[in-house]
Amino acid sequence: MNASLDLVLQHPGIWRGDRLAQMGVETLLTGYAELDEQLPGGGWPRGALTEILLEREGIGELRFLLPALARISAKSEWQAWVAPPHVPYAPALSIAGVNLKQLLIAKPQSATDAWWTAEQALRSGACSAVLAWLSMPDERRMRRLQLGAESGGAWGVLFRSASAAQERSTAALRLRLEATSNGLAVHILKRRGGHVSKPVMVNLHQTNGIRLARPSAPSLSVVQSPRDAVRN
Repeated sequence: MNASLDLVLQHPGIWRGDRLAQMGVETLLTGYAELDEQLPGGGWPRGALTEILLEREGIGELRFLLPALARISAKSEWQAWVAPPHVPYAPALSIAGVNLKQLLIAKPQSATDAWWTAEQALRSGACSAVLAWLSMPDERRMRRLQLGAESGGAWGVLFRSASAAQERSTAALRLRLEATSNGLAVHILKRRGGHVSKPVMVNLHQTNGIRLARPSAPSLSVVQSPRDAVRN
């Protein structure tokens, strides 16, 4: 290699495609070594928005995130879930290692309030992870979530339909999950570092299961109107 070119490539601001794991990105281990190898920095990006696209809910998307959520709890860090489609089943979360005392469930009364709540949780600096199930997405709202995650240093996760795969997105990482007979296929649609041609297969049986559709547990903190709570 030309000596001058080699000197330029040593500059820390220059990124090369074969150095994914060395990228200066603060991350959180996913719990799946094969997936970590394909993600910049070797895990879920902190200070950024991750988009998870689903053909349908209930294919293991929450079990998929449990190893990382348990790590957050192990560090006594807060996490917030905004507008989940069902009431989380507290005993399963606890068994999986999620500290219920540091988990906030927000159930805003409107789509606008839900977007506002997710953004404020990301920006707050108090939540290490914010999971959100939001309707009526648009580019402006998505950008505000990404900027909120950057500002608060949080790992933001937005669940959306797989039909949104062809839409533009400001998320730093986009994954499409597919249930197969061999496990969960994780298609990396967008990452900082280039395209991935083949899906990563993960074994969800390595983690404890979690179901959403169960009666509310008293140990979960559910906030119905976060915007009004802030006003008051």
